[in-house]
Amino acid sequence: MQTGCCVVAMRKKTDPAADQSAEFMTALKQISGERGIDENIIYEAIETSLVTACKKNYGNTDNIRVDIDRRTGKVQVLAQKTVAASVTNPLTEIELEEAKRVNLRYELGDLIDIEITPRNFGRVAAQTAKQVVVQKFREAERELLYNEYMAKEHGMVTGIVQRKEKRNVIVTLGKVDAVLPASEQAPGEEYNLQDRLKLYVQEVRQTPKGPSITVSRAAPEMIEKLFERETPEIMDGTVEVRGIAREVGSRSKMAVYSNDPAVDPIGACVGQNQMRVAIVLKQLGNEKVDILEWSGIPEIYIARALAPAKVLTVVCYPEERLAHVVVSDNQLSLAIGKAGQNARLAAKLAGWRIDIKSETQAEELDFIPIDAIERFWELYEKAGVEQ
Repeated sequence: MQTGCCVVAMRKKTDPAADQSAEFMTALKQISGERGIDENIIYEAIETSLVTACKKNYGNTDNIRVDIDRRTGKVQVLAQKTVAASVTNPLTEIELEEAKRVNLRYELGDLIDIEITPRNFGRVAAQTAKQVVVQKFREAERELLYNEYMAKEHGMVTGIVQRKEKRNVIVTLGKVDAVLPASEQAPGEEYNLQDRLKLYVQEVRQTPKGPSITVSRAAPEMIEKLFERETPEIMDGTVEVRGIAREVGSRSKMAVYSNDPAVDPIGACVGQNQMRVAIVLKQLGNEKVDILEWSGIPEIYIARALAPAKVLTVVCYPEERLAHVVVSDNQLSLAIGKAGQNARLAAKLAGWRIDIKSETQAEELDFIPIDAIERFWELYEKAGVEQ
């Protein structure tokens, strides 16, 4: 019995708040390591929050700071006070005699830190720490998500249709949802629940609730990204996409260029047995895509852009960004296209206004200079192109 009493007498009293704080700091180290959050960022946020909590005790906290021992989790509240001959404000000043009891070296005007930790402040600290850490983890997760999808901006992703909100379609990209606005949807496409879609990431914005992502099925860049996925030559830079003109859901024109004379840029995009282009067209809902070779010579570029029509001559007027084009009589409707689509896409791709006339019309209207056809074919010969 006597031995038992001795054991009870020797047992030390423990501070539950201190134990809780130390335990929490150990858990914090583990979790911050798993989440990839710098411990110091969390500690500094906790200290800042605790200074705010001190306002309940001191009102003004301009001269107060909180220090957390990174090893033990012990919390100290420190007030910075000025050594004065006579104290008028005990919250910000300390008498010289009292300061010298702390350290004999202190003189009038020195700034010193005095511990003023309130009773039971450890419990407040532990509760505040939990709140701050939870908030920091949420912020960190939002930041990580934002960075992850920001890296995918102007790229392709796969999304699954979740629901419709008015005319917008909400798709999940896995960790976050994205919005496919009505303006970025392809005409004629239907988006049903659980449909898997290839989407172009148009914009990623940071918001208090996490990343806000806008995706598109209508962006011209979507065609480039789809071909990039299927064409290694585009991925490695051997073949470049120099221009795209698109009428969503109907037809597009894409101009490509090869940095290697041995590589056919059109053939690379089409693929063996047209396999590459077939995969892209399937993702586009069988929207037609004309692939042509880019040229730095406007006359040649415009002639190619008007394919499948065969062009007799092109005369460019750079000051007006205007091109006069002549085609055979039987090629006029093909050059213009249904409802003017072929000519419209060619103009958009080349960046020139295009006026097309048949050979008969050109002769009647004196549409082009007499030597224009000869000059045009000289350009073709210089470019090594056969019509």
